[in-house]
Amino acid sequence: MPGVARLCAMNLYLHGIGPDGDGHRYLPPITIDDALRDVPAVHADVVVTNPPFGKKSSITVVNEEGEADRQTLTYNRPDFWTTTSNKQLNFVQHVKSLLKIHGRAAVVVPDNVLFEGGAGETLRRNLLKECDVHTLLRLPTGIFYAQGVKANVLFFDRKPGAKDPWTKAVWVYDLRTNKHFTLRTRRLTRGDLDEFVRCYRPGDRHRRKATWSEKTPDERWRPYAYGEIVARDKVSLDLFWLRDESLEDSANLPDPYVLAQEIADDLRSALEQIEDVLVDLQRTPGFKAREG
Repeated sequence: MPGVARLCAMNLYLHGIGPDGDGHRYLPPITIDDALRDVPAVHADVVVTNPPFGKKSSITVVNEEGEADRQTLTYNRPDFWTTTSNKQLNFVQHVKSLLKIHGRAAVVVPDNVLFEGGAGETLRRNLLKECDVHTLLRLPTGIFYAQGVKANVLFFDRKPGAKDPWTKAVWVYDLRTNKHFTLRTRRLTRGDLDEFVRCYRPGDRHRRKATWSEKTPDERWRPYAYGEIVARDKVSLDLFWLRDESLEDSANLPDPYVLAQEIADDLRSALEQIEDVLVDLQRTPGFKAREG
C-alpha cells in the first residue's frame, strides 16, 4: 500500500496538485487505511471507482516462529446488506454507503459480482430495491494489464427509503461480444465509447431508446425490466443476447495467448470457489476432515 500511495502522490503532483510556490511542505490528501473497515464518516454526491480486483480480503499475520500466514477478513458492518469475505461484493456495498441520498455511482466490477449466489444474490436484490440500478456496460477483454479480465461498469443512484423497488429497468450496453482489443496493437479509444454515450443520454435518461429489437438482433443496447431480472436465477445481472461469432468461426478466435490466459483465469476462479467451500466446511460444527 505505501507504494500505491507514492504513485498516487506523484500523479497528483504531475497534475498540478502539489507544493505551493512558498516552499511549504505539502502533504497530499491520501490516507493509507482499510476503506472497508468502518462506516463512512463523510458522504459524496458522485463516486467513480475501480476497486481492487481479487476474490478475498485477507491480512498477513506473522506468528511467534516467524512464519507468515494469511487470514481471511470478513467485514461485519451495520450498513452492509450481507456479511462476506468477498471484497468485490464488499466494495459495492461500501460505495452505496458512501453516497448521499440521490448520489450517483459508477463502479467497475468483475463478472462474478453479477451472477454469484449467496451473498452476491443478497447484494443484487437489495441494490435493485434501494437504488436505481439504471445502466450496465459490459466491458471488452484486452483493456486491462491482466489479459482475459471480464469486467463491467455498474451505474446506480442511491435513493431514499421506499415501499417499492427503485429500479424499474436496467439498460445494458454490450461492448464485449465480438469485440477484441489489446494494449498494444488495438487499444480501446474514446471513439469506441461514443455509441454507448449517445445511448446513455447523460442528463436525459428518461428519453432512452433501445437499438436492439427482434428486427435488429445484432444491436448492443437494450433494457431489462425489474421483473425480468428478479425472476432470473440468483437475480443474475449477467445479461447478454448477441451471437458470439468466435464460437462459430474459428477464424475469429482471439490470440491463443489471450485464450490460454482466459482459461487460466477461469481455473483460478474455480479453485478459489472450491477453497471457499472447504473453509466453510471446516467451520461447520461437527465437521472432521479426512486425511489421505
